[in-house]
Amino acid sequence: MAKLELISGPETGRKYELENGRYRIGRGEDCELRWNDGSLSRHHALLTREGKRGWLLEDQQSQNGTFVDGERITRHQLTGRATLKFGNLQVRFEPRRDDAAPTVEDSEAEDRPVPPAMSTQAAPAGAAVATASRYPAIEAEFGKVIVGQRQVLELLMTALVANGHCLMIGLPGLAKTLMVSTLSRILQLAFKRIQFTPDLMPSDITGSEILDLNEASGQKSFRFVKGPVFTNLLLADEINRTPPKSQAALLESMQERQVSVANHVFPLPHPFFVLATQNPLEQEGTYPLPEAQLDRFMFNILVDYPTEAEEETIVQATTGARDVEVREVLSGPGLLEMQEAARALPVSPHVVKYATRLVRATRPKEAGAPAFIREYVACGAGPRAAQFLILGAKARAVLHGRVNVSCADIRALAPPVLRHRLFTTFAADSEGVTPDTLITKLIDAVPEPGPGDYR
Repeated sequence: MAKLELISGPETGRKYELENGRYRIGRGEDCELRWNDGSLSRHHALLTREGKRGWLLEDQQSQNGTFVDGERITRHQLTGRATLKFGNLQVRFEPRRDDAAPTVEDSEAEDRPVPPAMSTQAAPAGAAVATASRYPAIEAEFGKVIVGQRQVLELLMTALVANGHCLMIGLPGLAKTLMVSTLSRILQLAFKRIQFTPDLMPSDITGSEILDLNEASGQKSFRFVKGPVFTNLLLADEINRTPPKSQAALLESMQERQVSVANHVFPLPHPFFVLATQNPLEQEGTYPLPEAQLDRFMFNILVDYPTEAEEETIVQATTGARDVEVREVLSGPGLLEMQEAARALPVSPHVVKYATRLVRATRPKEAGAPAFIREYVACGAGPRAAQFLILGAKARAVLHGRVNVSCADIRALAPPVLRHRLFTTFAADSEGVTPDTLITKLIDAVPEPGPGDYR
């Protein structure tokens, strides 16, 4: 029998086994597959078993469309595994063995069992090689729209593979919003943007309950209408322009990847990322993010001016008739596989000790902290910084097709991980000493573990 598994929405993880027959999909009471999601039509789609030909999926003139592997369909023959999308609801479809002919790879995999000793190492290595072939394609598609900013792209992709959130800080006009929207198209992720303003309310982010009237019975009930946070990639534009109450609406979403409204918990779709932007100018009338919320972001990415040659290219390309189409390189399920590969990648105690030592050296009260840390830092980084250093280093290794994590990865990611976790003293501010200056000195001052550290 075929199988369906919900991979987004409040019932994420729920599975269905389909026998032969017809299954109406929607939120109507007469639907065999009924899901209470506002993006579904009452009769959204029809799934029918057609003997040896497999399953036929037909759209029932739905308002928000039916999709198979990202393409909108009217009528589609399902001959293999596929990701289906009804409105905003994503479902994984897996046919039974006789619904589709097995591929050569499937036949070889069945005839060639993997020895237990090899299974733990083969998965990370194979995933790393596959990812290494994808990243240049992602970079090429990104370059069709964004000139330069390759370091920013690498940090964004590293955070996505590590399942972390990013805070991007840069002056107006540096294409921060365009970078995020372009990346969502390349990765085939659902994308939504919230423009943070002083009058933004928490319900404008999470959603709210409305009174729903059943036309047939006349019965009234409350129905939750999901807000823009229910997406894969959420752009929180100028997050420091809204009051703390609205900023805090993102805390549960970022940490627990769920939303609690009226005593109900609604899981967010997987994957889920928050990419927030912040303008360093015009600080009057803004609300700086509190330290607790800053710590939720894995990276603090500084977006700098382009070079002279890059700026000339930008001006030339954007002042003429130009219509750029980007190709989808990766999908949500593919990104989830990369995240699993990064988690499974082994890391040596040597690298863990170095990352932990680097983070502990940022705390002025820690024994052995450098003198400049004691003088210029009021509060150092917590354990979450070391966790993000290791996770980011694993993701960076997978992104570039490596199966080993080195201390060089830790040093490369130290600035974006630590710059928003070091809180400087008045002496540092008055002397123009920035967190980046301190991180650079810290990397030079903290050596890698030596043989004496393992006695």
